[in-house]
Amino acid sequence: MQTRKYMQMIFQNPYTSLNPRMTMFDIIAEPLRLAKWNEDEISNRVKKLVEMAGLEIRHMNRYPYAFSGGQRQRIVIARALALNPKFVVADEPVSALDVSIQAQILNLLKDLQEKLKLTYLFIAHDLSVVEHISDRVCVMYLGRIVEMAETEEIFLKPKHPYTEAFISSIPIPDPERTNKRILLRGEVASATELPKGCCFHPRCRYATELCKTEVPKLEEITCGHFVSCHYAKELDLAGIEC
Repeated sequence: MQTRKYMQMIFQNPYTSLNPRMTMFDIIAEPLRLAKWNEDEISNRVKKLVEMAGLEIRHMNRYPYAFSGGQRQRIVIARALALNPKFVVADEPVSALDVSIQAQILNLLKDLQEKLKLTYLFIAHDLSVVEHISDRVCVMYLGRIVEMAETEEIFLKPKHPYTEAFISSIPIPDPERTNKRILLRGEVASATELPKGCCFHPRCRYATELCKTEVPKLEEITCGHFVSCHYAKELDLAGIEC
């Protein structure tokens, strides 16, 4: 318990991660009650968390159905912060929200991170969101890390073919420019029955016989930039267009 209270979770779907039979107050207060706080301390702490999450104290006795998706996610965030965690896992925390609301929640998360000195493990497939909120990025394919580096390094100078293809899928907000989209061939393999050699080789346009037989090691090719590819030092891959 002493360790677990410093690690909390923000779930993907704010509606299914909230008990529909509990009020906002009770939802946020639940971890405090489990930690044996007294009711006066709980009341003061919940009010502070409600305000911190951008919610209104006068709505504390409402049930989840009475809130919008963005408000429900704010409740989830407030609950996650109840015990002053140091590490928060955010699992696709904005993917279930409208785009306009996504920006509000992301800005709230960044503000709370700075204010409370939080460390996030932010899980997402939307690279625009990842670029906005992350200091370091870890790219995974079929459950394996294929590349890891500082955010700017990943987006400007990718070293793994999967990262290159992933970045090429980011829409360019300019109607006069078009993406040079890299379309991956083949089907995604089963994560329980990985291909021999490099797990990405069946879909990689740079694959050789070596890739089909030998699993590449995750190696540091430049300071802080780790890549799992036999040809990471040789390939000249395209990053995001500035």
